[in-house]
Amino acid sequence: MTGSTRVWDGMTIPAAGSYQLDAGHKRIGFLARHMMVSPVRGEFRDASAHILVKDDPFESSVTATIQAGSLDTANADRDAHLRSADFLDTQRFPTLEYRSTGITSLERNDPIFYWAKLKSHRLGRRAALDAPAAPAANPATGRFVLSGELTVKGITRPVDLQVEFGGARRDPYGQDIFGFSATAEIDREEYDLLWNVALEAGGVLVGRTVRIEIAGEAIRQG
Repeated sequence: MTGSTRVWDGMTIPAAGSYQLDAGHKRIGFLARHMMVSPVRGEFRDASAHILVKDDPFESSVTATIQAGSLDTANADRDAHLRSADFLDTQRFPTLEYRSTGITSLERNDPIFYWAKLKSHRLGRRAALDAPAAPAANPATGRFVLSGELTVKGITRPVDLQVEFGGARRDPYGQDIFGFSATAEIDREEYDLLWNVALEAGGVLVGRTVRIEIAGEAIRQG
């Protein structure tokens, strides 16, 4: 296992190098509200990502490409509608793209964690938050903000992913891997995903906020 991992800020992290998202251990998911009351989950089955881990972890970067037509919500009619020009318009815009622009560490009880959550939940900001506890003298928690830019239908907007590092090791097949999960919330209308139907009782058929849910493993290349 020599050289596959290293210790940084009290955590075991992957060695510097080039990593690819493992197609067999990933979920690029999303959640939206239907009829203002029930969550509908889906995912993109076909996606790739390149992760460049640097000697200084904060200089690492991520680029990802999602095939829009691979959308799957377990309902064929709904999937066809989401692929249509009313939503993703996959014929004209076959991919969604993400490119990171920076990484920030979130320490346990660090007040920046609360502000980062506010930034990524800009649709539903509360007037105030309970004051966070004073920071403790603890090692890194494995939580990070991955700042970046998401492109949907040719429109690019900043999106900050709340990332939780899952650990790094060499698997039984001799591959160097690490795991992670990430979440964010976006306003779909900022990407020209405007279709909706007003409900007689008030509200709309499809919620405006979409929650992004990502989980996966990355494998070192070469």
